[in-house]
Amino acid sequence: MRFYYYNMSDLKKNKDSLPLPFGEGTEGGGLNLVTRDQKHLWHPLTQHKISPEALPIVKAKGSILYAEDGSEYIDGIASWYTAMYGHCNEYITGKVAAQMQNLDQVVFSGFTHEPAVKLSEELIKILPENQQKLFFNDNGSTATEIGIKMALQYHHNQGNNRNVMLAFEEGFHGDTFGAMSVSGLSVYNGAFEEHFIEVLRIPVPLGENNEEVISGLKELISGNNIAGFIYEPLVQGAAAMKMHDAAGLNEILKVCKEHDIVCVADEVMTGFGKTGKYFASDYLETKPDVMCLSKALTAGLLPMGLTTCSQKIYDAFYADDISKGLFHGHTYSANPPACTAAIAGIELLVSEEIQQQIKSVIKSHQAFDERIKDHPKVANRRQLGVIYAFDLNVKMERYGNLRNQLFKHFMDNGVFLRPLGNTIYILAPFTISQVELDKVYQVIEDLLNKF
Repeated sequence: MRFYYYNMSDLKKNKDSLPLPFGEGTEGGGLNLVTRDQKHLWHPLTQHKISPEALPIVKAKGSILYAEDGSEYIDGIASWYTAMYGHCNEYITGKVAAQMQNLDQVVFSGFTHEPAVKLSEELIKILPENQQKLFFNDNGSTATEIGIKMALQYHHNQGNNRNVMLAFEEGFHGDTFGAMSVSGLSVYNGAFEEHFIEVLRIPVPLGENNEEVISGLKELISGNNIAGFIYEPLVQGAAAMKMHDAAGLNEILKVCKEHDIVCVADEVMTGFGKTGKYFASDYLETKPDVMCLSKALTAGLLPMGLTTCSQKIYDAFYADDISKGLFHGHTYSANPPACTAAIAGIELLVSEEIQQQIKSVIKSHQAFDERIKDHPKVANRRQLGVIYAFDLNVKMERYGNLRNQLFKHFMDNGVFLRPLGNTIYILAPFTISQVELDKVYQVIEDLLNKF
């Protein structure tokens, strides 16, 4: 295997003349990526015996994914809602490349550094005003895991016997054990459920059922030792972009706060502009005690998670007794290049250019919705910010042949969308061009007329 080392000035002079890194194109004994992939790799959310082979992607730029065979695909879901400023955004990659030449990694227990401190300062400016402390971790699942720990230990540290979590039906919060425990999608959890922490569930508020939900919540509170309530504010991503009522959620949070139930907002999917505001919690009068962040936090460039909290939560851990500390840590906590990516992402998010692009995508989705609203195969249309979804008026399994046919239709036509059962949704980069977005819409309309 061949490795190449070069500096940034070389790249700027003539990047096209540089050798391919890692002997690209000649390694693997002449085998293509698919064959090499199948030899050792185990992919997420995949039953390999019945799944098609993975598609080899060799490059990404803006809203486009480039495959090994030369095919191009519009990334209609921003690679699981991460690359919201476009793939390989030069502003972000340039900042991170410079940081990598200065400080790559250092233990965050007992040390600190400028990227972590600056990220805390910039993020606090856009978070709900009650958020004061940041705890670094690695991904969305660990961000929620720590949120759950904060809720449980908050009460433990005060001598309160509260060991039950509250969550929405059909919520999804990740794949680690605490996160699985509070998730309500059994397709992910079946083999592990007997090992979970105790969780009670309530329906999401839809407007017409708000009083019933609040009544049921109060009944659960009176009969159980509930420590915390974890929720995806306004949009349940893995539950097929199901959206719920802001007024109803606000009332739930008010009742929880009255009973000192720690409110944990899982904004891993909704955070950083996707809902039309910086965070979905900005639509609510009652703010969370804890927030869980990842995905677009680092703009699709590097993995990182954050769990933030109010001063009240932090103060319950602040003591002379060492055992009252939050003893949770990750090797790559506050990784300097990842922090730098996050800072650059925030700088773009608050810029006038990105804010205008967000408004443009929102308007485009609204116009598209007008076009398809009366189609007989379209049901339950919904939109919040740049998140647009509808259900096909067809019965199907979440994973199965018909869903796979939908996916194949999109990919055959150069659009990467991942249907969630019969739900078609768009969550493209903010920077997607109108031409690219129009193609996404057209391929969806073609599907409506085909199936």
